[in-house]
Amino acid sequence: MANFEVYEQVDVCLTEHRYPVIICRNGLQNLNFLQTLVISSQVLIVTNQTIASLYLKQIQAAFAAIQCDVVILEDGEQYKNQQSLFAIYDALIQNKHHRDTTLIALGGGVVGDMAGFAASTYQRGVKFIQIPTTLLAQIDASIGGKTGINHPSGKNMIGSFYQPQAVVIDLATLSSLPEREFRAGIAEMIKYGLLAGGAFYKQLFAALQMGLSANNPQLPQLIATCCKIKAEFVQNDEKESGQRALLNLGHTFAHALEAYTHYQQWLHGEAVAIGIYCAAVLSYKMKLINEQLVGQIEQMLTFAGLPHKIPSTIDLKKLIDLMRLDKKVKNNRLRFILIKNPGSCYLEARITEDSLYHALVAAVRGE
Repeated sequence: MANFEVYEQVDVCLTEHRYPVIICRNGLQNLNFLQTLVISSQVLIVTNQTIASLYLKQIQAAFAAIQCDVVILEDGEQYKNQQSLFAIYDALIQNKHHRDTTLIALGGGVVGDMAGFAASTYQRGVKFIQIPTTLLAQIDASIGGKTGINHPSGKNMIGSFYQPQAVVIDLATLSSLPEREFRAGIAEMIKYGLLAGGAFYKQLFAALQMGLSANNPQLPQLIATCCKIKAEFVQNDEKESGQRALLNLGHTFAHALEAYTHYQQWLHGEAVAIGIYCAAVLSYKMKLINEQLVGQIEQMLTFAGLPHKIPSTIDLKKLIDLMRLDKKVKNNRLRFILIKNPGSCYLEARITEDSLYHALVAAVRGE
């Protein structure tokens, strides 16, 4: 058995709930460790086809002494829907899971969001644990209690805030992650760099410039810092009524792009990368940042092997219409997270449709 090592534990401390984010290596191979996470007599593992072939047997072995059922979902953002959600409910009901059951989300952000939403609604709420296996899910989607499914008209339109009992980040899972998925996760890292600024922004820029890979010795520290940044935002604003909205930097653009392409063209992180660039261009057009910072953000995305320009085939008017479904819309006004400098972002509601359109045109051209 490979050596089990805990790098760091980040605690998310909320008014009515507290849970650990455990950053480790080879945790999924340590049966005793996994068993300490669950106090229920029933477990339902929710995963997808790709991850099931890699890690399911290990998790099942840890819970062989209790009732352990499995739901294997289709893999991909396009399956984050009502049909997949009801497959989880069906498994819970058919296998007679009670209110003391525990759901285990084993997979990326799609699996985590759906398992979490099922846990929040099954018998009005049961326990669940996040075991994220993608970089994006490890540093972002698994922490903070956002759960939900997509609607054909928009991303995450149906959901809830529901916190897990624990988050287990096993860095060993990144070794099996496709390169494209790893790069997609870096988009959220860049988001955190822009939100936090300071030493983390400089460290991340340097790491990307040198080439950031899954076996980079700096990666555990970078992941831990991202988790701490996310935890601080969540602790200060659990239900996203204020500052937590800043975590949506680039996401208004990203969600509209994903819906426009029916979740087929980009991974979520790739859409976020384009969204971050759009936010930078809009910030520049609003005279908040200089051209040099826009170029620096473009460089970071390029270093990471991520897209940043909006394809010229996109109908920008239709894209703006899709943005109107964004959850940050208030009093029928679009609101965007804009950048003043790394470490200083804010929510802006005074953006005209004309200003937005011209910023999008510039983002198509890469200006």
